[in-house]
Formats: sequence, C-alpha cells, structure tokens
Amino acid sequence: MLGLAKMKSIHFVTCLMVFLTITVVSGTAITASANPHEFRFENGLRLIVKEDKRSPVIVSLLMYQAGSVDELNGATGIAHVLEHMMFKGTKNVPGGEFSKRIAAAGGRENAFTSRDYTGYFQQLHKDHLALAIALESDRMHNLLLTEEEFAKEINVVMEERRLRTDDQARSLLFEKMMAAAYQSHPYRRPVIGWMNDLENMAVNDAQQWYDRWYAPNNAILVIVGDVNPEEVKTLVEKHYSGIPRRPLLAIDKRKPQIEPLQLGIKRITVKAPAEMPYLMMGYHAPVIKDIQNDWEPFALKMLESIMDGHASARLNKSLVRELQIANSVGAGYSATGRGPGMFFLSGTPSPGKTIEELEQAIRAEIKKLTEEKVTEEELNRVKAQVVASQVFQLDSIFAQAMQIGRLESVGLSYRDIDTMLEKLQIVTAEQIRTVAEKYFNDDQLTIAVLDPQPLERKKATVEPAGLRH
Repeated sequence: MLGLAKMKSIHFVTCLMVFLTITVVSGTAITASANPHEFRFENGLRLIVKEDKRSPVIVSLLMYQAGSVDELNGATGIAHVLEHMMFKGTKNVPGGEFSKRIAAAGGRENAFTSRDYTGYFQQLHKDHLALAIALESDRMHNLLLTEEEFAKEINVVMEERRLRTDDQARSLLFEKMMAAAYQSHPYRRPVIGWMNDLENMAVNDAQQWYDRWYAPNNAILVIVGDVNPEEVKTLVEKHYSGIPRRPLLAIDKRKPQIEPLQLGIKRITVKAPAEMPYLMMGYHAPVIKDIQNDWEPFALKMLESIMDGHASARLNKSLVRELQIANSVGAGYSATGRGPGMFFLSGTPSPGKTIEELEQAIRAEIKKLTEEKVTEEELNRVKAQVVASQVFQLDSIFAQAMQIGRLESVGLSYRDIDTMLEKLQIVTAEQIRTVAEKYFNDDQLTIAVLDPQPLERKKATVEPAGLRH
C-alpha cells in the first residue's frame, strides 16, 4: 500500500529504451518487431514479455485491473482481503503450498494491493517459469474460499490495520487527510479498508469480488528475464487458454467518478501518540491521461524533483540546512493513476519551531516558484538526475516488470515510456512556474496536522503470521 507524502514516483515510470511490440490473436502473430513482445489471447488475457538475458532469472507478474478504487461503501478493504485469500489454496494446490513450491524452487513470491490494481509476482530461476505460470493460472479460476480460512485471515488483516495504520501516527494522519481531501472519489477510502467494514466482512464478499474481477480479460501478465518469447507464449496459452472470459467493463469503460471541485481550504487536526508534530499539505493536481497532449503532469514531476529528492533540492537546502525550521521536509507527486492526483508537501518542525512556522516557510518556497523561474542550471541538473534514475532502474528485472505492469494497469501503455522521458526532458522553467501558480492555491489545498499525544509504554508489536508484505 502507498505510504505518506514521501510518495515518490513509484507509479510514474520512464526509461531510455524504445519499446515495440508483437501482437498475437489466437496464437498467430500479426505484427512483429523488437523487445518487448506482446501477445493477446481469445479470452482477453494480455501477455507482455521482455527479454533481459543478463542473468538466468525471470520475474512473472500478474496484474488485475481492480483495486480499492473499484470497491463499494460497506465493503472497503475487500480487494486487499482477497489478495490474502489467494494464498489459501485451490482445488489442485492445498493452502500454503503455493509459497512452499516457489520457495522449494529457490524463488520468492508476494503480492500487493493498491488503489488502482492488485498484483502477484514470482522471481526465480528461468528453468522454473513453467511452475510460476501453472500455479498463478490455477488460482485465477480454481480458488477455494472457505468460511474457516476466511475467519482466520480476516483477523490477520485487522491486525495488519492496527499495526500499520491505527498504531502509526503518520499513517493515521495520511488516512484522515485523504478522507478529507476527497469529497466523493473512492480514493478517499483506505486500501486496507475501514475497521468496521473488516469486522463485518464475510467470505461471500470475497467470493463476489473474485467472481467479478479475477478473469483473464481483466488481467495483464508481464514476464521479464532470460526467456524466449515464443516459448513463453506457448506456456501461457497452455495454462490460461482454458479459463473463460467474464462479462466486465474495461477500465476505460467504467464510470469516471469525477471528484467535485474543491471550493476552499480544508484543515484537519489528528491527535495520536507520537514524539513530534507533523504537517501534511495536499494540493489537487492532474495526472497523465493523454500522453501526446498533456504537459502539466510532466512539469509537476520536474517541480517535485526541484523541491525534493536530492541533497541540493530546495526544501531541504532552505528549510533544513539554512533556516533550520524543519527537521525533515519533502514533496511527493505521482503522475499516473486511474483517479485524480495530488501533490504533497510535508515536514516535521525543528525543536522550538511550530507547525505554523513550518507551514509559512513552505508557503514562502511556493511563492518563490510562482514569482521566479527556476534557473536553467537547476532545471538541467534535475533533468540529468531524472534520466539517470531511470537508467539505474533497468538493472532490476523486477523494476522493469513493474514499470510495464503499472502503466498498463492504469490505462496507459508501456509503448509510451520513451515519450514520457522525452516530455520530461523538454519541460521549461516557464511551465514549472505556470503549474506552481495554477495548482498551489488554497482553493485546492487540504492541510492535516498531527497533534502528538503522550506515548504509552508498551511492548514491541510483532507482526502476525501470514501478514503479506
């Protein structure tokens, strides 16, 4: 799940490689070109294979285009609960055996749930790719959901919520802030779910979610590593072609759920046990929808990097090192998502300084951005850092798989990765000033303040067995 305001660009991915495709219908190639390779099967499953033969390792990542954004009131958290239940066994693989078989093959596996999608991955030696494909395809349509296993796992999820949200002051602040910042959009609900919904959840809720969303025509399988694309296609066809599609809407056909316009500043205070106060400021901001014509999200990404992310970034340089108003300060913005975006600024005041002083200091930095253009030297330095960070990502086959899977799962395309980098590189100082002036205003601002309460003396909490990471 997503963290606090230090949400860097985990959903926004770029790289230097130009990606082309192979498209297959019913196993027959109709277009051929370079790496990656794309295949589409009659039941709607999409397979994207990227060859990387630097080591004999593969990553298999299955992404379902369903996350907490698709949940209904009263059933929040069900996407994440089902993620847990997916490890509880099928008609062919007993509970717990999935993980044991991957581990016996020398691999690792896990899963994650986000607002926009749910993912399951395995990383192991290339000789065991067939094992990963067989196991993952099996639980797409053979999952066994029992009341007994559900009763156990829902308690694990509730304990996870207590451990990672209720007992973590900043996580709790972030949750309350999102609920205040969004009036109607599902992003206002936590991925982990509200505790009352979890307490009243039943196995049938998980079954309904599974039956609705876990289908080949709502899934994208990404495989990266030392593989032969045609051999991968044959394996996937063998194990997935017998799974029928289900009647559901693609993400671009689902209801848009437009967030109403905010008409003034919102402020909340959250009291929770903590050592220090904490400030979060969130401004509504756009995300990429039209890769060819959008430019504001790219300017906002550059603005994020100018404010935070490296030693010479403005917030750290000014507020921490020079003025010593903040102990820590940061910015976060994700340029991709199925729903609306938000630009975060956050920080902890230095001893002897107040939240109010920190807020005013951050506002002063924003004012500089709206009144003065960033220098070409500063902009060029940030652009070089952005390019370098994306090149470094290519060292990890897991990062490559996530790049592809995340973009495809929010309705964008891995084919646009090179275009994204190009658009970042042509952002101008005037565009950065323009988006700062347009979006950093009080009518689109939510401020959340953590009011620290005395810490209770208690034993260290141990995560419950079965908790997914």
